[in-house]
Amino acid sequence: MTIEVCAYSLESCQNAQKAGAARVELCGGLGEGGTTPSAGLIAAVRDNIRIDLYVMIRPRGGDFVYEESEIDIMRRDIDTAKSFGADGVVLGVLLPNGEVDVPRTRALVQYAQPMGVTFHRAFDLTPDPLPALEAVIETGCERILTSGQKSVVLQGKALLTELAKQANGRIEIMPGGGVSAANAAELAATGVDALHLTGKAFRPGRQTYFPAEISMAGEIPDERSILYTDTERVAAVVALVTKMVD
Repeated sequence: MTIEVCAYSLESCQNAQKAGAARVELCGGLGEGGTTPSAGLIAAVRDNIRIDLYVMIRPRGGDFVYEESEIDIMRRDIDTAKSFGADGVVLGVLLPNGEVDVPRTRALVQYAQPMGVTFHRAFDLTPDPLPALEAVIETGCERILTSGQKSVVLQGKALLTELAKQANGRIEIMPGGGVSAANAAELAATGVDALHLTGKAFRPGRQTYFPAEISMAGEIPDERSILYTDTERVAAVVALVTKMVD
C-alpha cells in the first residue's frame, strides 16, 4: 500500500522521504486547503527528493468551478510542474451543481500527459459519490483522494469500502483527512489502495519579537509557528502498513 504525504515545504518533503513515504503531494496555500506551490519550491523539492512528486494544481482557494482564464492558469502550472520533472499533478474541476466536470477535467488530464493525475478532495463535494466515481474514471485520472465525504476520514469508512468495491481496480482510492497510525489499519482494511496524510506538527519560529495586536494570518497556524511533517508520525504509518502486508 502506498503512503503519500501532503507537504507544504522542502523540509516536510525531505522528512516524508526519510520516513519511508512513497510519494509527496506538494502544496502551497495551507490556509486555503492547498493551492499551487511556487515554481521555486517545486524545483527545490525535485532537486532534493527521489520519491514521486505530485504537484497541486489549484489556482485559488474557494470552490472548484473555474473560469476559462483559470483553466489557462492551470495549464500553465501543469507546464511548470512538468518542466521541473514532477511525476504527476493533483487537480479537479466541478460543475456549479457539484458534479464532476468531465470534459474540462479530462482535457487537463490529457494535457498533463505523460504525468499521472490525482483527482483531489473536490470529490468530497459532489452530491452523489458513486456516479462521481464513474465520472472521474471517465476523465482518465489514476486515483481519487477522498475522506469518504466526511470531515474526518474514519467517519467515511463505509463509503470508502463501497468506493473501493465499485472501483474494482479501475482507479485507485486513497483516503485522506485525518489519517494517522491510530486509524491506518482500520482504513487499510476497507480495501483502498493508498493512504494520504500530512503527519503534521508545529514548532515555534525563530523570530522572537511580534507586536501583540497584529497577526498576518489571523488564525492558527500563524506567523508565530511553523507547520512541518513529523518524520516519526509518517514512519509509524509506514511501519504499520508494511507489517500488515508482511
